[in-house]
Amino acid sequence: MRTNPHVLEVNAKLWFNKIKRDIGRQITLSDIPESYIVKMKAAGFDALWLMGIWQESPTSRQIARTDGPINNYLKKIVPDYNTEDIFGSPYSICSYKVDDYFGTKEDLLKFKAKLNENGIALILDFVGNHFSVDHPLTWQQPELFINSKENPGDKELFYQNRNGVWLAHGKDPYYAPWTDSVQLNLFNPKTRQMLEETLMQVCPLCDGLRCDMVMLMLNKIHKEIWGKYLKFDTPYEEFWPGVIEKVKEKYPSFTFIAEVYWGLESEVQALGFDFTYDKILYDRLLFSNASQIAAHLGAEHLYQKRTIRFIANHDEEAPLTAFGSTEKSFAAAAVAYTLSGARLFTSSQIYGDKHRLPIQYQPQTMPIDIEVKTFYMKFLDTINHPCFHGGQWALKAAKPCDDTNMSYQNILTWTWTQNTTCKVVVINYSAQNSKFKICIDKLPKTDNILLKDEFLDNFISASYEDLKNKGLEIELAPYEFKIYSVDF
Repeated sequence: MRTNPHVLEVNAKLWFNKIKRDIGRQITLSDIPESYIVKMKAAGFDALWLMGIWQESPTSRQIARTDGPINNYLKKIVPDYNTEDIFGSPYSICSYKVDDYFGTKEDLLKFKAKLNENGIALILDFVGNHFSVDHPLTWQQPELFINSKENPGDKELFYQNRNGVWLAHGKDPYYAPWTDSVQLNLFNPKTRQMLEETLMQVCPLCDGLRCDMVMLMLNKIHKEIWGKYLKFDTPYEEFWPGVIEKVKEKYPSFTFIAEVYWGLESEVQALGFDFTYDKILYDRLLFSNASQIAAHLGAEHLYQKRTIRFIANHDEEAPLTAFGSTEKSFAAAAVAYTLSGARLFTSSQIYGDKHRLPIQYQPQTMPIDIEVKTFYMKFLDTINHPCFHGGQWALKAAKPCDDTNMSYQNILTWTWTQNTTCKVVVINYSAQNSKFKICIDKLPKTDNILLKDEFLDNFISASYEDLKNKGLEIELAPYEFKIYSVDF
């Protein structure tokens, strides 16, 4: 993959169903026409994260279809939804076997080969924290899970397997238990061995793994949540470093992406992950101003290069709703996707979904917002330029036009420079008109430098002296952004 790769997350069943409707027949993954892959590459994507490819849990499906919160939410946003369009959670995995819905392991490998031939890597999910409640190991080897022979007295957290052993559901300490999952005991050496063997079997099927809720697998977090039930001493080492090293020895270009929160990103990067979620940036884009966002971007450069930026994923509200307006969502995209690091997009984001759908819900059709799709097609084409991938990123400071107008503080700005090309990004991340100056160095010494507006396809001209010393004066409307290109 390129430096600063573009990753597209698609809900596997939704995407697969659309292709089946398009071509009018039943297919497997190996039958997906190459034209879909060519189009994906033309849009600038380096990797496809196919979310929800593993064998679905029948119990998880039943739980989802009778779940009160899921159904109540769907009634609000899709009043005429069909319960039959609700499936099991992709993160309640019954087996790391390709679900029959998509074909076989061989079909997946053929699909992967098509992607790779077109320069696209395949990313799949790995959930190291929990399995589905009906996973065969829950009754074959219950000792691999957080378990109790006696009734723990917490009916919300524990359930009985078919042999009468009490097993714990997976849990994030800040939320209710995931009742379609069962929690692995990560202090049990046999559990770790089983997980490692499972992961090594999965790696040949893809080019990278997006690893779910990695912070819950850290020894200190696992002990904090499950201490009294662990029955084993704290391991001397974390689970991930040794496993990642083994995979990289066999597949040197394999990519590990960690879903991680709580300020633990640097710690997880140190375990060997190539990219970690940048939830801090996402939250600041939602709730903070330009100065606070810029402060986050002052972090050490290597750390930033190993983050994955996003304004949408399957856990977050759709950008159009989350950011409150189309304009602010576009400005947030301009921030997140013109920084160093991996850049995560979702197909629903590009098509302009107004609401986040539960990951269990797979409607037969999805609406498309033409304005949003048109924006993303142009934006993706713009940031596909080599300068945004092989160039040098530099954070800049906007300057005031005069002593009375403080609106320059609303501006985020940076440059990308590669060989004889410079890209200048300026973003008004506020709800007011903002006027400012920006100085740009490393430009040719000429009286007439042309800056091309990438979105309007027009030019503005300025002298070397103005750009380097006096500053180029710009005014932007609320949440307006510009990407200028200079060739020299």
